[in-house]
Amino acid sequence: MRALVFDVGNTAAKYGYFENNELREAGKVLLDNALLELVQRLLPEHAVVSSVVEPTAIWAEALRREVGGKVLEFASATTPLPITNAYATPTTLGADRLAAAVGAAWLRPGQDTLIVDAGTALKCDWLEGGHTFRGGSIAPGLRMRFQALHMFTGRLPLVELPVAAPVDIPLTGTDTSSAIRSGVLNGAVAEVNGLIDSYRQQSPNLGTLLAGGDAGFFQPRLKGPIFVVPELVLIGLYRILVHNVEI
Repeated sequence: MRALVFDVGNTAAKYGYFENNELREAGKVLLDNALLELVQRLLPEHAVVSSVVEPTAIWAEALRREVGGKVLEFASATTPLPITNAYATPTTLGADRLAAAVGAAWLRPGQDTLIVDAGTALKCDWLEGGHTFRGGSIAPGLRMRFQALHMFTGRLPLVELPVAAPVDIPLTGTDTSSAIRSGVLNGAVAEVNGLIDSYRQQSPNLGTLLAGGDAGFFQPRLKGPIFVVPELVLIGLYRILVHNVEI
């Protein structure tokens, strides 16, 4: 099966091309001639589009003109899933969180998993037994934390996330910028490690999957075992598409 999956997020629209259950290509794409060129080059049989920022109808309409098979618009509350969604308010659940859980279920069948998605928001979600999405937590991502300190105060500077931050970030900032950097970065790491510890009290054999644009920052700083899967949401969207093609 050849399939294209699209994850329209807060900062970019990502795509993945799958062939026979293998991710062959991934990147970013715009809803313009680039989308048409991508479809015509890869010739997918089916496609799925998911979004956390805008309706999927425009994307789906463009895809249906080029894709002969199923074009699925993923909706958290209504799309059939290969896992159980136990979230109390499915209509408010971000599609990316649920897709990541489906990806985790495929990669770690039958196993308790904590999914840490470090992107625009910092999300930690619990997949129980490899088959039931329970929910989790949502907090500001690293850049959002830096921006909030700058925007909602009168004099604090805007501090950027270091491109290659050392593993040990000084705990005690000796000037305002380094104090902000310590508070944001060390605080976020402590926050996630605290959540990992709490979930491991429930499940001693817990595994953690790490995804998102800031996964590279968190990976050396989190308590193991940690498995980095940058394309976890794309994998989950593909498994949702396969499930809906086969039913």
